[in-house]
Amino acid sequence: MGSTGEYLQVFMTTSSKEEAEKIARKLVEERLAACIQIIGPIKSYYWWKRAIEESEEWLCIVKTKMHLYEKLESMIKSMHSYQVPEIVVLPIIKGNESYLKWMDEELGKD
Repeated sequence: MGSTGEYLQVFMTTSSKEEAEKIARKLVEERLAACIQIIGPIKSYYWWKRAIEESEEWLCIVKTKMHLYEKLESMIKSMHSYQVPEIVVLPIIKGNESYLKWMDEELGKD
């Protein structure tokens, strides 16, 4: 199986379910993500332009690999409606070997 840090989970939020689905479908079609889960709606509170904002958002959890990250980030930014989209990456340091093998098959070897 792959090395530590090779597999990633990318967290991204969107302003609507439709936007989340559109981005998710494109990332999977382009084989930049093996799987994307969409959770929502969620309530977010954050600072924006010196004021506390609150909004309903949809959380996307993207399963990918390190060598695909730059293209994945670029595609998200090109499709996203936010001026500053949340794109946060966490390494998968260990996981079900069968699942990681499936990710390898869907995303291609390095």
